[in-house]
Amino acid sequence: MTDLLDILLSATFWAAVIRIASPLIFATMGELICERAGVLNLGIEGIMVIGAFTGWITVYAGMPLWFGVAAAMGAGMLFGLLHATLTVPFGLSQHVVGLGITLLATSTSYFAYRLILPEVTSPPKITPFSEWAIPGLSDIPGLGPALFTQTPLTYAAFVVAALTAVILYRTPLGLALRAVGENPSAAASQGLSVTGLRMGAVIVGSGLMAVGGAFLTLSAFSSFFFEMVNGRGWICIALVVFGAWRPGKAVLGALLFAAFDALQVRLQQTPIGAVLPYQLFLAMPFLLSILALILMSRRAEVPAALMQPFNKGER
Repeated sequence: MTDLLDILLSATFWAAVIRIASPLIFATMGELICERAGVLNLGIEGIMVIGAFTGWITVYAGMPLWFGVAAAMGAGMLFGLLHATLTVPFGLSQHVVGLGITLLATSTSYFAYRLILPEVTSPPKITPFSEWAIPGLSDIPGLGPALFTQTPLTYAAFVVAALTAVILYRTPLGLALRAVGENPSAAASQGLSVTGLRMGAVIVGSGLMAVGGAFLTLSAFSSFFFEMVNGRGWICIALVVFGAWRPGKAVLGALLFAAFDALQVRLQQTPIGAVLPYQLFLAMPFLLSILALILMSRRAEVPAALMQPFNKGER
């Protein structure tokens, strides 16, 4: 118990929580935008991989870090365009298309890596974003080093979450997006383009997912390696449900998962870690997240038209 309290009260623990949650927040906001418009994007895992690779290889080629972020977002939007084209105007199965996008994006990343770097045995490193201490705030005892000494992409993740909430609930665009996800026929009767809004949501949302992947190579780590996304995309889909399709609650869910993840790493270094198998600690964040998801999802209200294709003129 003493070891647990020491961990929970340390600034380094909460700094790690914020850092681990940042890519989840980017990707969760992207998935939430898609689903609010009525489209389930199961391509999130692959889009995060292509974002991680594109951002890293762009910077490795000599471009600035922010150019790498932009390139990653562009790659994600291209795959989002493919997903949106197949699922929205053509009405193909969102499950099948999403899984296909994941396989295509992941395979493309791995193929491009081997094509560009055929002789490399270990991933080359780049210089990632460095921590940026906010003057004044970073000097606050305890909270300052944890919350206000992070990389620029971490701050951007929370800004994106705030903007997503404002746009969805305080602007006409957000009202239109929510309308096409709840009742597309009623939205179309008001002159809204259901196809255009849904495609736009998927494209923008996919771009944010790719930035979440780019965070891993440009901020958290300094190189690209296979399996680095490691299921984070699927976790983000669960976080959307956990957050009841609301940005604020989804961010809290991302922080909760990140806290479990950061905690299990530190518990392995305590006396209890010498007794219990390490696999138990690795599974802990996922087990606790599943439990929290079960408890929270009972009261969640799913967008009424989620996964329902829309054809103008049909009822």
